Amino acid sequence: MKKSILAIAFIALTVISCKNDKKKAATGEEVKDVKKVENVINSYKANVAESVVAWKGNKPTGSHNGVLKIQNGIFDIENGTLKAGEFTIDMNTITCTDLEAGQGKEKLEGHLKASDFFDVEKFPIAKFVIASSEKKDGKLHVTGNLTLKDVIKSITIPVTVSENGDSATLKSETFSVDRTEFGVTYSSKKFDAALKDKFINDLMEISFDIKAKK
Repeated sequence: MKKSILAIAFIALTVISCKNDKKKAATGEEVKDVKKVENVINSYKANVAESVVAWKGNKPTGSHNGVLKIQNGIFDIENGTLKAGEFTIDMNTITCTDLEAGQGKEKLEGHLKASDFFDVEKFPIAKFVIASSEKKDGKLHVTGNLTLKDVIKSITIPVTVSENGDSATLKSETFSVDRTEFGVTYSSKKFDAALKDKFINDLMEISFDIKAKK
């Protein structure tokens, strides 16, 4: 019976990993030639109060999710096409939304900000800079440089861009990045095989919803 339970648990973890792998953003070396757009028709500035970056982390015993705020952001649209842009994320605003105050919320948020995780005192901001975009399989795919803990990696993710009068929205689908590629190695089985089932998944889910105005 014990072996059967372990086998079922292993299958469940495998299924979860496969689902996360499908959403994993392709990462590569930093894109050096980020294009600058001249004579932009529509340039939008992010509304930081209405914009949000969502996150989710998984482990065998469950998951936690939350949000971060952005410090600033701007993106340029030309003839309905996303041409350039960037936004900066305030890592000090890491918030866990699935836990109540006094029931582990503060402890988890403090740990995520600590030096063995995102080390926000040393690395207070993260950044995403758009390098290019293209339509593929009916979706807009954006390639850009993601900076986290001063590590810069190119990622490609599907996004939706919409304009409505003087307003615009830049919204991504949920995607995953390997946190260990950015130096976040706490409780990763890649670095500590002895963790067994006490590990945290290397893939971290992210999505963003940036509201902006001209």
